[in-house]
Amino acid sequence: MSSALAGKVVIVTGASSGIGAASARLLSEHGCRLTLAARSIDKLERLAAEIDAEALAMRADMTIPADIAQMVERTLERFGRIDVLFANAGVFIMGDYASGDPDAYTNLLKVNVDGVLRCMHAVLPAMKAQGAGDILVTSSIAGHEELHLGPVYGASKHAIQTIVHTTRRQLAGDGIRVMSLAPGRVANELWGLSDPDEIERLTRVERDYLKVEDVAEAAVFMLTRPRHVTIRDIVMLPQKQDV
Repeated sequence: MSSALAGKVVIVTGASSGIGAASARLLSEHGCRLTLAARSIDKLERLAAEIDAEALAMRADMTIPADIAQMVERTLERFGRIDVLFANAGVFIMGDYASGDPDAYTNLLKVNVDGVLRCMHAVLPAMKAQGAGDILVTSSIAGHEELHLGPVYGASKHAIQTIVHTTRRQLAGDGIRVMSLAPGRVANELWGLSDPDEIERLTRVERDYLKVEDVAEAAVFMLTRPRHVTIRDIVMLPQKQDV
């Protein structure tokens, strides 16, 4: 496949499953060289063996700053550059705030906000030196709407929207694009969904969920726009999701 992404070096966090794994598969078809990062090294190694791409699989916990630094350092050692950061790793908690676990909320904010901030900060020296780069962050419809069943998750994604919109302005002069991809319900492990037949029913028939492949295709669309075009936000919903 001839693609604007051919040969690009892409870091995908949260790559062991869901949107991250689907995006890694699609990016490999576009000729990307990949760093696949997540906590589950076994899943990453299986994915790296499955895809047709040069891939570095490494365990990285987004709550551990040293893991993030090592992820970036090893990518540069292996590939010599970083063209794209797809900051996709995230934690999802919905439910009643008062009965929730404050420690779980703190961990969510560490992954969804602090982890993204640190990943972005870690890749910027290389991207600035290159004079080009793309940072794409997985946000959520919860970053655009106040969903009453997810107050802390929504707060984390509202923070992401602010980070994306402000750093985009600061980094535009360095040739770096900063973008946000905000899906609604996605039929994946975060929603407790893994059975292919059930996913097919919920997406194609009921139209209540997106497929992970739908989100991956949107990510690749954003990354393949000409350099003079920045898709600041994409918000995508299953056709029957009522927000």
